[in-house]
Amino acid sequence: MGPSASLESDIRRVGTALFEAFPSHRGNPLKALDDRAMDLAAQDAELRAALFRFVDVVPACRSLDDLAAHLTSFLGEIDEQPPSLRAAMRMGDTKAGRAALGAAGAAGVRHMAHRFIVGEDPQAALPVLRRLWRDGIAASVDLLGEATVTAQEADRYAARCAGALETLAGAYAQMDAQPLLERDASGPLPRANLSVKVSALTPLLRPEAPARGQRDAAPRLRALLRQAKELGAHLHIDMESLDSREAVLELVLNLLAEPEFADGPSAGVVLQAYLRDSPQTLDTILASAQQTRRAQPLVVRLVKGAYWDHEVVEARQHGWSVPVFERKADCDANFEALTARLLEARPLLRVAIASHNLRSVAHAIARNELLGGAPGDVEFQVLRGLGDDLGQALAASGLRVRSYCPVGDLVAGMAYLVRRLLENTANESFLADQAQGVPVAQLLAAPEASLS
Repeated sequence: MGPSASLESDIRRVGTALFEAFPSHRGNPLKALDDRAMDLAAQDAELRAALFRFVDVVPACRSLDDLAAHLTSFLGEIDEQPPSLRAAMRMGDTKAGRAALGAAGAAGVRHMAHRFIVGEDPQAALPVLRRLWRDGIAASVDLLGEATVTAQEADRYAARCAGALETLAGAYAQMDAQPLLERDASGPLPRANLSVKVSALTPLLRPEAPARGQRDAAPRLRALLRQAKELGAHLHIDMESLDSREAVLELVLNLLAEPEFADGPSAGVVLQAYLRDSPQTLDTILASAQQTRRAQPLVVRLVKGAYWDHEVVEARQHGWSVPVFERKADCDANFEALTARLLEARPLLRVAIASHNLRSVAHAIARNELLGGAPGDVEFQVLRGLGDDLGQALAASGLRVRSYCPVGDLVAGMAYLVRRLLENTANESFLADQAQGVPVAQLLAAPEASLS
């Protein structure tokens, strides 16, 4: 059964007001240039593939000539090249041209990376974090660097996380008060917020032997939870691909159930709505929260999911059933159903809605109103570089907003950057629809309407 007529009316009202609050970037030529590049990539699958392949190899290139050679090679595979690409290809015919082309390509990737990655380390990210806080937007810092392969790498990642907690806690303690960002109906909210990945805390996380990876990661994660508790910070544990989800979720819920963490720290997990069995995962989370009553409710960050391509390809390679929804409308409908369940579960949980989809966000706002929740009783999360406009509009509307801010160097951040570029250029994304001038009424249509 779809949403009631009254709820749909509220969604249209909220969504339209939010859309009208979006900031204008007509005076920002760099933003306009980025958006134009995104538009071109969205419209041409071959160009998109070529550009993403180039982004992926940039860290391994040793010279401008090497960069130019890779770029012209990738672009040369495009059947129908626009004039600008043909001009770039001709530059590769001379030594001076290759140097200029390589420099331009490297600069373009660095510029794009800085749109998504806020600094090379937490200290370097502080100016951005302070500016966001002044604008009424909190942040969750993510230290880039995925799956480790040695214990030494896992130790280094854990040490980076510990250093980040210290840096963030110290910096946020000096910032001015932002009441909306610091308290909800369940009590105080930590200012400092760090996202971590269990796959980076152990080299042993394997689907065929989950317990071994859990045992190896537990001491490092437990130490970070203790530190977050001492500093009054929030620690959020990200989810990655499906093959590690159950092991990660079980590890986190078991650690948080230990007596020493009953009164802190604030901690959270991620629920991925693109997975067909996500409603059952929510059942597990709710059951654990019911059994483990902690002073600070578990935060559940609801996302669509960032590993769609990986899950589909792996499933088809093995002849498995595809674990993710293959139609956007089905995923959107599931996201709304999970939103409703999460909001209704308060105060057992705290809810963070992480989406750039105007309909999904408007639905969460309207649902919260319908349930009698205050504007600050649900958090809205956006990705730095992708959801900036939406975040500003939400903050201007008096809602609690958090920006997910990656920190790290270009090499560590390349996998993240490619996923963000894929998301920003997906043909069915709200971001692409918005850029192409799709009417707001269509953007706010119920996802059930497109189901066959």
